[in-house]
Amino acid sequence: MAMKIRLARGGSKKRPFYRVVAADSRMPRDGRFIEKLGTYNPLLPKDSEERIKLDLDRIKYWIEQGAQPTDRVARFLEAAGVTEKKERSNPKKGTPGKAAQERAEAKAAKAAEASEEAAAE
Repeated sequence: MAMKIRLARGGSKKRPFYRVVAADSRMPRDGRFIEKLGTYNPLLPKDSEERIKLDLDRIKYWIEQGAQPTDRVARFLEAAGVTEKKERSNPKKGTPGKAAQERAEAKAAKAAEASEEAAAE
């Protein structure tokens, strides 16, 4: 059985609240899970202790049993010091889109024309 440590969404519309759960990877996101391992409330401020609560002993147990944390849960575990930080590389994420690049080129060309006119005077 392929196990995942992932988030299961709760809360009402536009008021998200998540449970960190150990679940079979074939089950739906908010469906059946084996054990609740913690909670995550994204509405609280980032420095709040109540924002992320994890049962680290049980999470370590499930990781030893072969459960794979999802990307978001892996980041929580890295912040808690349970796992080592992974090197992530997404070079395309930081580059602007096509329209933004065209605007930047137009702005640079306009600035170059303005500086040439100022130099000519």
